[in-house]
Amino acid sequence: MKLLQKVQYIVIHCTDTPAGRPVTVADVDSWHRARDFECIGYHYLVYLDGSVHLGRSVRYQGAHCKAVNACSIAVCYVGGRTSTDPRSWADTRTPAQRAALRTLVDELLRQHPGALVRGHRDFDPKACPCFDVRTAL
Repeated sequence: MKLLQKVQYIVIHCTDTPAGRPVTVADVDSWHRARDFECIGYHYLVYLDGSVHLGRSVRYQGAHCKAVNACSIAVCYVGGRTSTDPRSWADTRTPAQRAALRTLVDELLRQHPGALVRGHRDFDPKACPCFDVRTAL
């Protein structure tokens, strides 16, 4: 894996899973390995209960947003859809996830002054992370 360059972005993602469905780092790691990634592509995963778990080491580039993998930290929350219907995108963050994301992003901004917080959808034509990061965080 390549070392992470100077962090210019903190990119927020969702797991694209139905609201309330538990997902773990091991689950996402398995999904990403099935897509030929070396390991989970996100640096952090925020569970439904608001607990924050380390995914890929922040020493290394992520595999989450091709345009900025080399210079960004990836934060993903569990959820993003209201049902199994692939068109049911929605901001499904629990109150605990909202608080944890805010705390984590604040800490990452302290560690990386000048970094910009963006959603995956700000770089690619996707709904992810199902809310406007610029106004909601």
